[in-house]
Amino acid sequence: MEEANNVKIVALLIICLSVGALLVKAEDPYLFFEWNVTYGTIAPLGVPQQGILINGQLPGPRINCTSNNNIVVNVYNKLDEPLLLTWNGIQQRKNSWQDGTPGTMCPIMPGTNFTYHFQVKDQIGSFFYFPTTSLHRASGGFGALDVHSRNLIPIPFDKPADEYNVFLGDWYNKGHKALKKTLDGGRTIGRPDGIHINGKSNKLGDKAEPLFSMEAGKIYRYRMCNVGMRTSVNVRIQGHAMKLVEMEGSHTVQNMYDSLDIHVGQCLSVLVTADQEPKDYYMVVSSRFLKQAISSVAILRYANGKGVGSTSISDHLPTPPPNNTQGIAWSMNQFRSFRWNLTASAARPNPQGSYHYGQINITRTIKIVNSRSQVNGKLRFALNGISHMDSDTPLKLVEYFGVAEKTFKYDVMGDEPPTPSSNNNKVVTIAPNVKNATFRNFVEIIFENEEKTIQTYHLDGYSFFAVGIEPGKWKPEKRKNYNLVDAVSRHSIQVYPNSWAAIMTTLDNAGIWNLRSDMWERNYLGQQLYFSVLSPSRSLRDEYNLPDNHPLCGIVKSMPMPPPYKP
Repeated sequence: MEEANNVKIVALLIICLSVGALLVKAEDPYLFFEWNVTYGTIAPLGVPQQGILINGQLPGPRINCTSNNNIVVNVYNKLDEPLLLTWNGIQQRKNSWQDGTPGTMCPIMPGTNFTYHFQVKDQIGSFFYFPTTSLHRASGGFGALDVHSRNLIPIPFDKPADEYNVFLGDWYNKGHKALKKTLDGGRTIGRPDGIHINGKSNKLGDKAEPLFSMEAGKIYRYRMCNVGMRTSVNVRIQGHAMKLVEMEGSHTVQNMYDSLDIHVGQCLSVLVTADQEPKDYYMVVSSRFLKQAISSVAILRYANGKGVGSTSISDHLPTPPPNNTQGIAWSMNQFRSFRWNLTASAARPNPQGSYHYGQINITRTIKIVNSRSQVNGKLRFALNGISHMDSDTPLKLVEYFGVAEKTFKYDVMGDEPPTPSSNNNKVVTIAPNVKNATFRNFVEIIFENEEKTIQTYHLDGYSFFAVGIEPGKWKPEKRKNYNLVDAVSRHSIQVYPNSWAAIMTTLDNAGIWNLRSDMWERNYLGQQLYFSVLSPSRSLRDEYNLPDNHPLCGIVKSMPMPPPYKP
């Protein structure tokens, strides 16, 4: 009897070990990439210049993945300057170690490599990566990061015949080093030289190869991102309407548009039906809110169509929206037409609308006013009077090692902008701008833009609900105008001149996260901050430990490792 019982126990242990092995094997799939970041000659506007390429490409390689996939990217820095890449819009749940900003990571030094490892946890949508170091973004280094729904999750439209990534934005013929020298010298980089589409620029009538091809009767998904430095753009396709289906990780109400404004750092997806006469058609991209408009075109070609020989390709080009004060009102109204699809599922089976953000009590309001000023004769940009300066040691590292006080002070920026009476001379303080935030608090952030130029902001680590945009100054009674039902959950927001924008989010992702101007001149000269969101339990349930391969630099390089977070 005892021997029989021992056999049963051994058998049970074998079953348990087998189940454990199955559980390990059931981990979400991994995708592996190896990237070489190099210089190369490019000419987006027809002028040869030094660009930043990934595996010899601009745009760089596409990361085409599925929700919850593990992404492993081994990056070799073959530039002559330190490098970091960020994954714009990927929330990096519990893992700000991989966020790729100067406040979270030591840079990849020239001639070395670093392997990013992150999970696209509970996300779907259209995103992109780009370099955050120096002015590298001005020379390229960007590419697509597309996250698809898992097969068991229905999407609210039929699978398209194909998907195309479209990178739009302004471009400067001066390289990133010359632009950096200009900013370091205290001057603005000024007006861009042109507009590119996927690293190329064409005018009407140019002999150019088609950017994409379509077959008559089929539907195509265009994932569009503005990867420029400072300019909002408008996109339209000759003879074809665009059905908006996704914006920065959220399924939207599927409205039809003849043209769409895309602001710096923003992405969206449209469906285009090839339902016109088979021939060539222009995609037109033009600047918004510049005194002198700049534009570019690309050719969309129907298979077996009349092709470039068609005499009518330039006929009936879609007209741009107004570009003056009326244009701002037009763009603002378009923003209000964007709505969350409440019945569609995103990364999880439950409908998007099952999260009732409008019924959550606000625990903190932060009002942020941007400004432009001169400090010691040099141009600086600030938020509430604080112009951010990167520290020699990343903020996340000094906080993790318990020596934050040696590098920065928390909350040098208040939750309200300085009053005119307390800051008559509009004094700007240059310092690391780090705000303490309470883990899992539901916060309201108001952006107020008193300048004459449009602003765009991005928040790492989270998505937020863009609940309102209006002209004028924000007051508490403006909350009655908020969209508390179906505002789009996204990660970036534009703020029009002399206007305000309001967002709401739950700070439920522990780490240090960058809130930044996506207009890179402003970002580089201080228009950004970091939220420090600490879990009081120091638990692995809330945040991962410092990865073993994470480089150390600055004052923490020779320090003993702190105790790890507990399970």
